[in-house]
Amino acid sequence: MRLFQKRNGLTVDGKVGPSTAAALGVTLSSSSAAPASGSSSSSNQYLLARLIYAEARGESYKGKVAVGAVVLNRVRSSEFPNTLSGVIYQKNAFESVTNGSINNTPNDECLRAAKEAMNGWDPTGGCLYFYNAATVPSKSWIHTRTVKTVIGRHSFAV
Repeated sequence: MRLFQKRNGLTVDGKVGPSTAAALGVTLSSSSAAPASGSSSSSNQYLLARLIYAEARGESYKGKVAVGAVVLNRVRSSEFPNTLSGVIYQKNAFESVTNGSINNTPNDECLRAAKEAMNGWDPTGGCLYFYNAATVPSKSWIHTRTVKTVIGRHSFAV
């Protein structure tokens, strides 16, 4: 958490207070620093793990964290919805949502990768997009994006 706070210019205290929660796209109750639903933070982490499992199954651990980081980078970007679920369920944003594979149960590695991404590890350096160049048509709009790094089979772009 401290690394996430430092990288996002927040007060570094290791706690998920209102500012840190907002940066993560999590809503806190007004009466405490606990997630409003009591399990909102863990629900968000589990949702992110499901997306990671669906989009990056078979990739390295670093590649899984990178996919999670892209989602969180979108939450912080003014170009995308400002909540984790808003980003993940944005129309046509992720193939795994469209084809239903997001509903599969994530494995332990994807759960850990989601936690690492939520704690601030971003192997992409701030990327907002990822794609598998071998499966995306060469004339797709995604190829107009600048690729910053490649991890496994995924290209990560801004």
